[in-house]
Amino acid sequence: MLTEEEKAEVRRLVDAGEPLPDKYRWKLFAQPRETELIWPGKTSEVANVVLPFQTIEQIDEPRAEASGAVGDLFQMAPGGRQSGGWANKLIWGDNKLVLASLKNGPLRREIEAAGGLKLVYIDPPFDVGADFSFDVEVGSGQTLSKQPNFIEDIAYRDTWGRGTDSFISMIYERLISIQGLLSDNGSIFVHLDYRMAPYVRVALDEIFGDNNIINEIIWQKCNSKNFTSKSLSNIHDTIFLYSKSDRYAFNGIFDSLREEYIESAYRYTDENGTRYRLLPLHAPGIRNGETGQPWRNVVPFQGSHWRFRHSTLDEMDAAGLIKSSENGVLSYKKDLKSSDGSRIGTIWLDAKQLPPTEKVDYPTQKPQTVLEKVVKIGSKEGDLVADFFCGSGTTLAVAEKLGRKWIGCDLGRFAIHTSRKRLIGVQRELKKEGKPYRAFEILNLGKYERQYFAGIDPALPEPERRAQSAKKEDEYLSLILSAYRAERVRQSPPFHGRKGATLIHVGPVDAPITRAAVSEAVDSAIKLGVTAIDCLGFEFEMGLIPQVAEDARQKGVRLALRYIPKDVFDKRAVEKNQVVFYDVAYVEVQTKKKGLEAVVQLSDFGVSYRQEDAGALAGELKNGASKVTVDQGQVVKISKDKKGVITREVLTKQWSDWIDYWSVDFDYHSTREIITMTAPDAKGRMTDRPQWTGGYIFENEWQSFRTRRDRKLELTSAPHVYPSKGRYAIAVKVIDIFGNDTTKVVEVTV
Repeated sequence: MLTEEEKAEVRRLVDAGEPLPDKYRWKLFAQPRETELIWPGKTSEVANVVLPFQTIEQIDEPRAEASGAVGDLFQMAPGGRQSGGWANKLIWGDNKLVLASLKNGPLRREIEAAGGLKLVYIDPPFDVGADFSFDVEVGSGQTLSKQPNFIEDIAYRDTWGRGTDSFISMIYERLISIQGLLSDNGSIFVHLDYRMAPYVRVALDEIFGDNNIINEIIWQKCNSKNFTSKSLSNIHDTIFLYSKSDRYAFNGIFDSLREEYIESAYRYTDENGTRYRLLPLHAPGIRNGETGQPWRNVVPFQGSHWRFRHSTLDEMDAAGLIKSSENGVLSYKKDLKSSDGSRIGTIWLDAKQLPPTEKVDYPTQKPQTVLEKVVKIGSKEGDLVADFFCGSGTTLAVAEKLGRKWIGCDLGRFAIHTSRKRLIGVQRELKKEGKPYRAFEILNLGKYERQYFAGIDPALPEPERRAQSAKKEDEYLSLILSAYRAERVRQSPPFHGRKGATLIHVGPVDAPITRAAVSEAVDSAIKLGVTAIDCLGFEFEMGLIPQVAEDARQKGVRLALRYIPKDVFDKRAVEKNQVVFYDVAYVEVQTKKKGLEAVVQLSDFGVSYRQEDAGALAGELKNGASKVTVDQGQVVKISKDKKGVITREVLTKQWSDWIDYWSVDFDYHSTREIITMTAPDAKGRMTDRPQWTGGYIFENEWQSFRTRRDRKLELTSAPHVYPSKGRYAIAVKVIDIFGNDTTKVVEVTV
């Protein structure tokens, strides 16, 4: 009960908008759990928005190595999309929105039809010193550090901006969503270090229940270092294993025996050189049945019984497995070859280093041995597993090899690209071995995520969404132009802004800029007497560059097509002038035909990136130092010798040095992109409504890419044989060394 003085104080503080002292927490509100983790801004509310998933790419077949019917190759992959089953999913986007859309949207039914989500492993960014930067190889032996884009940087700062509070808020919301998505007999492994483990353990107790912790696992990640510091070497991480209920699936697995154990336990050797050990034939406890009775006139020791039935003892004796000691104690032989190994416990010591053959140059990559244990313990063949911080794709690669279905998600574009290459590599490996593998598809939330950020409800019916979009249009245009450092203009359609003498056209938030829109802008610029225009868009119709720029130049107009980055939706990025609009890259291809056969060849690729000011960087370098950066569409190495003389070496010596991966869809218009919108019907019931987006799904039929061990890149595809004469659209997707993709569509008649 509050006293009158306390009531008056509460009213005064509330009226003044000031926080209440802690003493009122327990007087005004219900008592919390017996143990609870409290931090500023804590809430149990989670995102419940349902955004439609867009399919960026589908990969049924790693690649066709020679001409032939592609359909024949699919027969090696039972269970994939091509035979109507589950297709694995690699999702690019914010896992908060992805989890909400999986949990509450139409894909939830697909997950349940696949048996439900049985296992989740997450390795969240618990290292406060980590970010989304990564190293990429350029040329011969040179390494460039790619800085995070602002969305990735914001994700890092949202995770660590307020220190531990930020991290706990982030992971708490994700764990609530994961708990709701898991099947009733599912489990979760959460990988952490010593700094975050204590906090997350309490959060896991709150969300999953303290009675549902199964194990705390210690993984020794490295050997002790001989550093001279006032602390012990940090050589382990912690992995918490929780279940959703007491009906969880669990598989005991075995490790190979350690050498020192073999030497001590299997100390006997038979005439064939086989190591064996002797184990007692007696087991403690009195039994009244057969195992408690004499066998061949030998009585079990007092207080014990035979381990095996008499018939089994007869068989063992006939096989020469029973031995008698000098004092008559019976034992049986167990040779080393018949051992299953030792059942693993909670201390994992056998995966300290990342093998060189596994390295994909991703900073948070974990050894496959660790994930093999996780996947085997928490699932069986055919089960669905997920990793919502999938990074380099280790969980997904292991799941594929072990015959599990999977879902992977990451915010980083480069993480998705690294995972894609790795998973295609696993497909190739399994195909070569004659083993089954599953198709996978790459998804994102695309324009619907942008609508969400812009304050437009994607679930509204089309007329209402357009009306809401129109109301938000002025706010949206002002946001983009502010980030571009341009002023708003209203009297010169189709232009929305001006930057010096250049007019600016801003594309829509939920559709690509088309060739027609660009042509209208060029024609309008000529009428207005303007010689320079910039078209800004989230997406562009495929194949615009370089032809539309050349057409505009011939008409006397300098045309630039630039991508609007997601960063514009964060006001901190705009206020700090940290939003970078990159020119659209271009790709040139050639096709060669012979009868029904076609081959695609890359002939040119161009980008226009800039990461740091090369001049300022040169001034900051110390004598004798060097740094690799991106300037004016080239990767360059800036060096300063001991005398202070600066040199500039271009490392991207040819256009193909920019390319990390490329792939071909030989019949691009064969598969329409259908999304499922979930919205209320006339009676208010939530209904799924399939609709065509107007686009097509890229079916990845052939690909070539660089790996850490093989830097070569094929520039000509394998031949593709079409089923009949006709006109076909060929789509070519190129991904550069930073993970950004460019697609061009060309037509071929065979």
